[in-house]
Amino acid sequence: MKRAFDFIASSIGLIFLAPIFLIVIILIYIDSKGPPFFRQNRVGLDNRDFKLWKFRSMKIDSSAKGLLTIGNNDTRITKVGSYLRRYKIDELPQLLNVFLGNMSLVGPRPEVRKYVELYDDNQKRVLKLKPGITDMASIKYRDENEILATLEDPELAYITVIMPDKLKINLEFYKETQSVYGSLKVIFLTCYSIIKFR
Repeated sequence: MKRAFDFIASSIGLIFLAPIFLIVIILIYIDSKGPPFFRQNRVGLDNRDFKLWKFRSMKIDSSAKGLLTIGNNDTRITKVGSYLRRYKIDELPQLLNVFLGNMSLVGPRPEVRKYVELYDDNQKRVLKLKPGITDMASIKYRDENEILATLEDPELAYITVIMPDKLKINLEFYKETQSVYGSLKVIFLTCYSIIKFR
């Protein structure tokens, strides 16, 4: 039932959002050199790597300077990219991941391998769950980049405080978000938080 919901919803989303995708692609091309899309290896279900799609919001080769982005004032972020990130538009291409079955609309946000290697045995249970575009942890940490921007060592804070809390939330709330009703509730709360707090 959940997979059918994801497949139908992502298909409809890709079709109806196609005009927006085209506009974003044009804006990215005008704003900076490089491809409109960014693909990155993330760790998904059963500890398997997959390619996660995003609209490119950073300058080319920016990931070589660090995996974390620190607020919208991060010099690696393009002008168009700052708006894409602010309203989470950069995440929309992950509808393709949902369509292909790598991800779900709602599920734990997938991490890069570097951070997954730091999980303890209990936290590794999240790897038995299909990752998603949004989750309860994403709603709580909707301003994660801005929070990290205020800290002396953002990566250390992410690894020792934010990431463990995200994993705890995801393991605690996963079951109740996997029904169609639960998924719709999280999607609504995500949209509400983006609109209200931006």
